[in-house]
Amino acid sequence: MCTAATYQTKDFYFGRTLDYEFSYGDEIVITPRNYQFDFRHRESLQSHYAMIGMAHVVGNDPLYYDAFNEKGLAMAGLNFVGNASYYDVEEGKENIAQFEFIPWILGTCATLDEAKKALSEMTLTNTPYSEQFPVAQLHWIIADKTGAITVEAMEDGMHVYENKVGVLTNNPPFNIQMFLLNQYMGLSPKQPENLFAKDIELNAYSRGMGAIGLPGDLSSSSRFAKVAFTKLHSVSGNSEAESVSQFFHILGSVDQQRGCCDVNGKYEITLYTSCCNAQKGIYYYTTYDNHQISAVDMTKEDLDSTELIKYEVIQGEHIFMQN
Repeated sequence: MCTAATYQTKDFYFGRTLDYEFSYGDEIVITPRNYQFDFRHRESLQSHYAMIGMAHVVGNDPLYYDAFNEKGLAMAGLNFVGNASYYDVEEGKENIAQFEFIPWILGTCATLDEAKKALSEMTLTNTPYSEQFPVAQLHWIIADKTGAITVEAMEDGMHVYENKVGVLTNNPPFNIQMFLLNQYMGLSPKQPENLFAKDIELNAYSRGMGAIGLPGDLSSSSRFAKVAFTKLHSVSGNSEAESVSQFFHILGSVDQQRGCCDVNGKYEITLYTSCCNAQKGIYYYTTYDNHQISAVDMTKEDLDSTELIKYEVIQGEHIFMQN
């Protein structure tokens, strides 16, 4: 299970949590402009926009979970099990395999509008990466500083939704997630008033009762509501430190702790949380065992290279001793 969000202060920020019971061995991967992307159903991309994100590298192929490109367009894939459905190769379309989707969009599109146009011309195919890596059931959020969309390939076709809350989790489908927000329309960050019944004396019995009624469980629909509310009411300064800190607090509202989500005897946890300054090219992250914010700045690398640039995820808690 995962949660993704956008955030705007002076700059545009994008990130996600990845919640799972084990890691595939993830790395922060920069794909420079001249790395050759080989596609299954079309010619290779010899040159493209540079991108950075979290990926599992198989052979020399970066299988991105989330990433953004040098133009400020960002994208993440989140679990959509039971609803995702991909298609056979279609003549006359750009046929893009599910695992190629993030590199294709971020490699060829500079803006959200360009991504929307590319979506109208493509088919998301059911081609697996390999026998060891079958087709993943995902849906996606694509965003830049102008807005966000959700992309869901389902049995009845590909759905592209305007995502006005800038949040994505997992099931149910996005249009239902948005509908379910109706049940929280009475929530407020302010102390509650007694609207229960005029003849019954009810009082706020403590401070800090703003947002009472906001769900706190780990289900995807509850996380959607909680992060949407938290993000839409978030207040921070415009500095990089304030913006990044606030973004981690937003996604921290749905952290998964080991022991709370039992998956057949294993425990789903928030393996990592990312925060991308999509305008400055910086990928920030924390992990379950390392709450110190680490960062990789792709603008400090040779973005005209032909080889992947990889950084190992820093693990282990880093504690600053003051005495």
